Amino acid sequence: MLEGAGLRSTGKLLGFVGPALVIYGAIVLVPAVGGVWYGFTDWNLLNPNPRFVGIANYVEALTEDSYFTASLLFTLKYVAFMVVLQNLLALLLALLVEGRRRGRLAFRTLLFLPNMISMIIGGFMWLFIFTRVLPRLSPDGAFAFLNQSWIGDPTWSFIAILTVALWAGVGYLMVIYVAALQGVPNQLLESAAIDGAGGVRRVVSVILPMILPAVTIGIFLSLNMSFKVFEVVYALTGGGPGRATEVIALNIFEEAFDMSNRYGYASAKATILFVVVFTITLVQLRIMKRREVEA
Repeated sequence: MLEGAGLRSTGKLLGFVGPALVIYGAIVLVPAVGGVWYGFTDWNLLNPNPRFVGIANYVEALTEDSYFTASLLFTLKYVAFMVVLQNLLALLLALLVEGRRRGRLAFRTLLFLPNMISMIIGGFMWLFIFTRVLPRLSPDGAFAFLNQSWIGDPTWSFIAILTVALWAGVGYLMVIYVAALQGVPNQLLESAAIDGAGGVRRVVSVILPMILPAVTIGIFLSLNMSFKVFEVVYALTGGGPGRATEVIALNIFEEAFDMSNRYGYASAKATILFVVVFTITLVQLRIMKRREVEA
């Protein structure tokens, strides 16, 4: 009887999740497996019978394609800055918002709103700000530093990309940290305050250990979003000046559609990106889960 009840519950569960799994498999898994296969061919989007070339695409990408290597290094640099800055700013904003007695909902909404805007649209909005608005605000005086070549100089272009990406993504992580902060018992914070712990000490010794699962999720999400960055770079700089700000997703896109239609070669690059992201994510999750257990 128990086995029959278990089978019936399993059947109901599959009935609920089955359609979603079928759709996910058709839209995500099947194209992903197909992309891995095309990475071993010379398909150019037109030839119905692509030729199998083995690992030649991977060897070329890792040893001969200097633009791909440069885009991978630039992406790693971008990821390092984004993971640190996005999580720090999100946690700081969450602490500030939760510390307010009035207007919490309004501030949460305002800070989350940029996440609701398409990054292509947001990127073009910020392109207008960087190229038209800021130069007019900074003819002289205290705002003179704003008059920079935000798009034409590689250093300032990187700062511009970070600015727009943080503006769009911090609010999303802030909501996660706000939810985690609401689960911290007030008794612990009050006890720490009675013992003489200041605000920073309470955050480091009480709050952070209590919200480590949220920190794990925040780092995981920022890692994945940062490695897949495309729209903000495409809208702001297009990978320029030259190819100084070309991220790996943009390099793959241009290889497949804009430059030589080498779809098989681009698929090999995408597979390399997947392996890099998968490896780094596994290491991050293992380290953070160990920290959670120790805390």
